[in-house]
Amino acid sequence: MTFSSEEEVTRYYMNYAKNVGFGVGKISSKNGDDGKKYFTLACNCARRYVSTSKNPSKQYLTSKTQCRARLNACMALDGTITVSRVVLEHNHELGFAKGRYFRLDESLGPPRLERNLELNDQVANSVGKNLQSVAGEMNGFENLTLAEKDCRNHVPKVRRLRLGRGDVDAIHSFFHRMQKQNSQFYCAMDMDDKGINIQNLFWADARCRAAYEYFGEVITFDTTYSINKYDLPLTPFVGVNHHGQSILLGCAILSNMDTKTLTWLFTRWLECMHGHAPNGIITNEDSAMKSAIQDVFPKARHRWCLWHIMKKLPEMLGKHSCYESIKTLLYGVVYDSLSKSDFMESWGNMIEHYKLHDNEWLKGLFDERHRWVPVYVKETFWAGMSTTQRSESIDSYFDGYVNSKTTLKLFVEQYDNALNDKIEKESMADFDSFNTTITCASHFGFEIQFQKAFTNAKFIEFQVEVSSMMYCNTSFERLEDSNSIFSVTENRKVNEKIKDVVFKVSFNEKDFKLRCTCCLFEFKGILCRHILCVLKLIGKTDSVPPYYILPRWMKYVKRRYTLIKRGFEELQRVNIACDAFYEVASTMINSEDDLVKVMNWIKDLKNVLTCKEPSSRIAHDLSSIPNHVTRMLDPTGTQSNGFPPLKRKTSNIDQILKKKLARNKTQKNNQENKNDQSQEEGLCTPTVQEIDDEEHLGDVGQVLCCPQIINQNVSCSELLQAQHHMNDPSS
Repeated sequence: MTFSSEEEVTRYYMNYAKNVGFGVGKISSKNGDDGKKYFTLACNCARRYVSTSKNPSKQYLTSKTQCRARLNACMALDGTITVSRVVLEHNHELGFAKGRYFRLDESLGPPRLERNLELNDQVANSVGKNLQSVAGEMNGFENLTLAEKDCRNHVPKVRRLRLGRGDVDAIHSFFHRMQKQNSQFYCAMDMDDKGINIQNLFWADARCRAAYEYFGEVITFDTTYSINKYDLPLTPFVGVNHHGQSILLGCAILSNMDTKTLTWLFTRWLECMHGHAPNGIITNEDSAMKSAIQDVFPKARHRWCLWHIMKKLPEMLGKHSCYESIKTLLYGVVYDSLSKSDFMESWGNMIEHYKLHDNEWLKGLFDERHRWVPVYVKETFWAGMSTTQRSESIDSYFDGYVNSKTTLKLFVEQYDNALNDKIEKESMADFDSFNTTITCASHFGFEIQFQKAFTNAKFIEFQVEVSSMMYCNTSFERLEDSNSIFSVTENRKVNEKIKDVVFKVSFNEKDFKLRCTCCLFEFKGILCRHILCVLKLIGKTDSVPPYYILPRWMKYVKRRYTLIKRGFEELQRVNIACDAFYEVASTMINSEDDLVKVMNWIKDLKNVLTCKEPSSRIAHDLSSIPNHVTRMLDPTGTQSNGFPPLKRKTSNIDQILKKKLARNKTQKNNQENKNDQSQEEGLCTPTVQEIDDEEHLGDVGQVLCCPQIINQNVSCSELLQAQHHMNDPSS
């Protein structure tokens, strides 16, 4: 093939690389004796990586595989380019759906996209919302030519409230829009006895339902996060994906936490997941939740959050004269017991020594020890989740998108935007695992086996076990039937003290079955250091059977849910119109007369579209809404039975605003006590831009991002008042 310039052949090869799924770089360029220029474009996995680190045990990421795929070209004296040689075969897997992550040049995308990023730079917003804006411009994340790390500036994204008036109308519109985009979207509403007020909401999109097929063995469920003006707690169903990241499997907003409400929710969720119940559920310690789970998921293993239980120690035992000693001993009893008999003995000694026989809280915990004590739950697969902190981390999904003043109307849209952001992060992690390799810390064959199979995040966890083999001493103990019993003594650091802990490993050579008393593989799905030491002792380090490499942690498994795209149809219509008008605005308006003509035309067009009959809405055919309901009202205030509203977790924005308001009030009081001269000078309040720089209040600043007030000096009290009115539909 021949090309007119070096830029043309480079662009041609880069487009090919993007479609096939690999990166491109120029690896050589030289001038020949004949006056011609020779250069080579190659796969970015070409050549080999040479570490310059002085620490030989340090692991590093590398994408170099000495790939031979390349294009050799020659530039003639007249400037024409001729391709002299092409190698198309690669020695690594190609990321057909990940080509957009390879930076093929320095351009971020079309000029319009770059212009929008420059405008966004003036007002500073979070990276997540910047990506949302860019994704809209490019009709979806899959068309982006930049990653999150490329969006260094924070820009308030204009919130398009396209969902109609009123919270209930907004929810209806959101549900019907999602059902129209994908028929697998599931939603349910629970009405009060009169059938006019919404009590509970539940929904799960097609991606959540498809992801449950792969990551639904274990879920967490938490109810301690309140996000809206009705004080209704957000209750997410959360699982763990193949990178160890939180993945949403459904979401609900509930009016209360009684058994009836939770039973309704769990029943709807089970129906949504085609009747496939999870094997394990992690929740807070709650009697109503316990009863609901027993009714709806009778075969599921119900586990309590250990973190929440230990957090109650100051409240339940803080008044005891020996509280610190009891706390230290209790931590040792819970975390250091290697067997059930060890726990029973240590617990009994603690109760007897400190005379705690009459403590009802400890009695209840002991009776339910099979729900929370690690030694009682370690034989069940929990995907490494030890607490419901993973559910609580779902706050970060919405942090920066919503806060405690957010209405339901705004929440349903920001929920959609936040989930798109998390999907992008998962896709980026897929790309990293696909395109880069973490070097092995040893020469063992099983480490190479896991390196090729696991995602990078999970391989790092496996490498911790490999590296910890140095602290273990292994010896053969006895032969028990067809099983060989080995003793592995691990040198552990417990409470700043070095302690030898003995673990037993059973090995059946016929079936190649290994089992350790630490139960790390059963609990987390990753082989423990004690089993690896036994494999080293018996000389079985080349590989392990495939059943020790769980598919849920593998990087090359094709998962159906990743093919489900979240909708950008509404933004596409806007973008098509914006693209057409941008061409007119940038090239055809050359004078004031042209501008007046265009503005008059826009005014006439707005009048025409305003007078046009609105498009008919989708019929309210949700099966969960009673047929006799003709008008539904906003939810009534809830009476919660968990954390009081003031003690519930709040977003970062609310915490910053609260501190800022208190500081501003103190400054105002001090100012009033000064002399008349200082009163005449007045209190200098920071502008919106100054608040944003000092306190990183980008998300609050967006309530004032219209031209009329963006350049005004606004105090924090006025800022809060404006935010309140913006969030109140009646204002």
